[in-house]
Amino acid sequence: MPKPFTLTIAPNGARLGPEDHPELPITARELAITARRCQEAGAGAIHMHVRDADARHSLHVGTYRDAIAAVMANAPGMDIQITTEAAGMFDVAAQLACLETLKPEWASVAVAEMARDPDLARQLYAFADQSGVRIQHILYSPEDVRLLASWFDKGIVQPGQRDTLFVLGSYARARAGQPSDLAPFLAAAQGLDLNWSVCAFGRNEQACLLAALEKGGDVRIGFENNMTAPDGSVFADNAASVAALVHKAAVQGFTPRKASI
Repeated sequence: MPKPFTLTIAPNGARLGPEDHPELPITARELAITARRCQEAGAGAIHMHVRDADARHSLHVGTYRDAIAAVMANAPGMDIQITTEAAGMFDVAAQLACLETLKPEWASVAVAEMARDPDLARQLYAFADQSGVRIQHILYSPEDVRLLASWFDKGIVQPGQRDTLFVLGSYARARAGQPSDLAPFLAAAQGLDLNWSVCAFGRNEQACLLAALEKGGDVRIGFENNMTAPDGSVFADNAASVAALVHKAAVQGFTPRKASI
């Protein structure tokens, strides 16, 4: 019997643009088209960044609302996660204000960014818990996992906020993720009862995600982290990246949980 997993598409990120790939979605309409194609290929969720009029990373609530509405209309049933990523542009107060105003169903929050202001971080996690906003903690290193563990102990993070994403490799240091990078994250997470997923930078992305499936995790794939297939060719679009992973996962006995279309 195939083993189910959740596949999230991360189609654009905060820093890339059309000059990096002509099929990188920027506008609400482009995000909606990409979401539909990826849903048809097997993605059940989308991790979404929005951009301003100059295609720069944004946390603007109105822009988010437009994009969420477009994706919901074009890819019904797909789970939508917004990002609060700072990307060197926003402080913790701005990240908290975005969540408080938008009240999304699901949001990603980087522990390393929240560590810039632990008092506001406490407010953010408490607000999310009280408002029913599902939080996924972005963890860039095993040290981030240990920081999260200490925040559970201190009550900064609420007990039920156990969704996490382990990031293998690095954009800033241009380091490709490796399947072997996963073990230190899992070791640091022992005893935390986390619902964990993995994403990976670079052309080893697929191998990293397949290793995560074998260890019982979920996965996030897409142009935010990588545009290159294992053979060195460039994927035509995000949906091609999803389809390639779904095919390889099926060979290993895994099948994605797909939202209804």
